[in-house]
Amino acid sequence: ASQSEVGQSLHGGIVEIHVGAGASLRFVELQSLGRNVWNFTHERAQVERDGNLDWIFGAIGSRLTKNFSDLDLVGQGATGRMSGFYFTDGAQHLDHDTQQNHMAAHTTSDLLFKGALKGHSRSVWQGMIYVAPGAQQTDGYQANRNLVLSENARADSIPGLEILADDVRCTHGATVGKIDPDLVFYLRSRGIPMDEAERLVVEGFFDPIMQRIPFEGVRVRFQQAIEAKMV
Repeated sequence: ASQSEVGQSLHGGIVEIHVGAGASLRFVELQSLGRNVWNFTHERAQVERDGNLDWIFGAIGSRLTKNFSDLDLVGQGATGRMSGFYFTDGAQHLDHDTQQNHMAAHTTSDLLFKGALKGHSRSVWQGMIYVAPGAQQTDGYQANRNLVLSENARADSIPGLEILADDVRCTHGATVGKIDPDLVFYLRSRGIPMDEAERLVVEGFFDPIMQRIPFEGVRVRFQQAIEAKMV
């Protein structure tokens, strides 16, 4: 992470993950680059037979980010879970492209990305579940949920499926919305100030992602990053 606000800078990053046959890996990352950083990254994970990958991702920094995250399930019985959150404000623009590639039979993928937006910021999420010919009895799921906290923020959500096998179960979904006023009203009726009520709603929105993080120290760090955005 780079917190420098002096001058413009460029970051280009590559991450390669390989999970061998029967192996299990948890990989956690938080992108908290400075506000003047233009960030371009490509990340790819390959999971072999009966391997398991738990991939957790957070993004709060940079002026602009374009990120590609590819999950390749190449061995029978391979599983992968992708959990992500992003929180934008000001004039930030975060763009994430995720790919769940089922290249072998009996593979399972599960993706959940959640985002909140303030100011004039923008987010783009584009996801694809690809099932190769012959990759029968695969199970793929993807969901993207967005919470727009200001009138000028914008979230674009583009889920997709490309299925070339006929014995699969693949589902996807996407939502973009504002804070439920009934939730805020309920909290206000309990004597909670408006700012605190909205903060609690946002924390609850991100909680399904936080619960996927098995390490308490990392979970606290991610929660602190979200709280800092609410100020």
